[in-house]
Amino acid sequence: MLAKVKTSRINRNATPARGDASAYCGDLDRWPRSWMGSEKDLPPSEALVVCFRPFIEHLASSGLSPRTIRRHVDHLWLLGGEIIRDLNYHPSLRKKAAEELLRHAVYDDGGPLVHNGSEEDQRSFDATCRKLHRFLTPSQRGARQLPTNSPDEARF
Repeated sequence: MLAKVKTSRINRNATPARGDASAYCGDLDRWPRSWMGSEKDLPPSEALVVCFRPFIEHLASSGLSPRTIRRHVDHLWLLGGEIIRDLNYHPSLRKKAAEELLRHAVYDDGGPLVHNGSEEDQRSFDATCRKLHRFLTPSQRGARQLPTNSPDEARF
């Protein structure tokens, strides 16, 4: 009896080029509208995306597997939504720059609580927030500067 040969459905040539952040988040420009509850959410949402770009580029060039990078990118989308949700519950936060909102949302032990998520979802999300926190935290090599919308905005 002849054995049927199985062929792989994985297209190994489709693996994104190292450092190509767009391969992991082609819809990044649509994120602000997906988080938006009202028009006033759009400017801080767009500023958050600007803050996320350097980290996504860092992930894309890090040597992590494409699946792991996509998981981190998915968590960044979730984090942005949580930050915008907080703006709606605490209007005084709207006065803060996106960089400050982001730095106050992630800590060395994780991030904000995920709404409607399991414990495993929270652990995975916290891992991304810890990685982002390390990326944003000044080290002996120097602090990473996040892009700002204007030269007048404070840098950390």
